[in-house]
Amino acid sequence: MDSSNKLIFIAELIGTFVLVVGATGSIVYNEMLGGIYGISFIAAGHFVALTIAVYAFGKYSMAHFNPAVTIAFFITKHVKGKHLPLYFTAQTIGAFLGSIFVLFVIGDYANLGTNTPDVSYPLGTVFGYEVIASIFLMGVIYIVVYFKKLRMLTGVAIGGIIAIDVLLFGEISGASMNPIRSLAPAIISGTTNDLWLYWTTPFIGMLITAAIFKSLSRRTKNTSSH
Repeated sequence: MDSSNKLIFIAELIGTFVLVVGATGSIVYNEMLGGIYGISFIAAGHFVALTIAVYAFGKYSMAHFNPAVTIAFFITKHVKGKHLPLYFTAQTIGAFLGSIFVLFVIGDYANLGTNTPDVSYPLGTVFGYEVIASIFLMGVIYIVVYFKKLRMLTGVAIGGIIAIDVLLFGEISGASMNPIRSLAPAIISGTTNDLWLYWTTPFIGMLITAAIFKSLSRRTKNTSSH
């Protein structure tokens, strides 16, 4: 593995670890204290973790920390196919290490922060909200990637949209947006019933966004060439 690939691997591993600890750790800690802080605290945990991880590692790996983001970037040619296994492996290791850290350092509560939908809502609503949350996230990512003047705001923008998604959808659909963030705590806690939801909706939402971005990019190039 050459030095650039090592940097990508390390950045994605540590970044995904930080994401999972912040996202699931806030859920576990809140549950441990009897839920006194609520969804705002959980959203803040997501925001802080993502903001730190993006600013720390974005320049090395584009700060995916999410296999659905990686696939979307592959579709829009921001990532080469040969790098996909590198990203997926690093993200998987980072996520599971993050869940193990939460288990032993924070505690065994709330199924280690496993995403769960509110079953009082129709499945179609839950499914739709998860797709919409993923579209929002990937849309913001493409915006900060495309508009170079916004690069300084990348961490705040990505952390911010995830926090907003958690506030809007977290108590209804779970607000995953990230298959590997959902997988690690679900596997370790043995709570896998809803994994299908969180392994389909992020990919659907982000592939929709990638297709839109690709189409708009083509139109922009065609317009500028005339």
